[in-house]
Amino acid sequence: MEQRVTVLPDIDGIRVITCTGEYDQDTLEPLRQATSEALADPAVRALVLDVSAIAFADSSMLNELVRIRRTGHPLVLAGPLPPQLARLFELTSADQIFTIVDSVEAARAL
Repeated sequence: MEQRVTVLPDIDGIRVITCTGEYDQDTLEPLRQATSEALADPAVRALVLDVSAIAFADSSMLNELVRIRRTGHPLVLAGPLPPQLARLFELTSADQIFTIVDSVEAARAL
């Protein structure tokens, strides 16, 4: 399965990036590019990643999320988390450091 990264129009300074498919070190570049552009845009006050359609993610994806979080820019993951991603977060305790909500709408409301 291929991966797809879609950037939705900003609303009230919140940029939503949807992630679909499989993510590993060989397929992360479109996500890196989209998040880097968002982080560099002064009009973006928060970043929401819709991860509900991720079929597979490995530690490379997790490292990318940690990198984004370390910038200090507000980051919210919108789910629900797919089972494989939820398991990765549980095994690494990443679910304890990220803000995870059930939908993009819930993320925008924070």
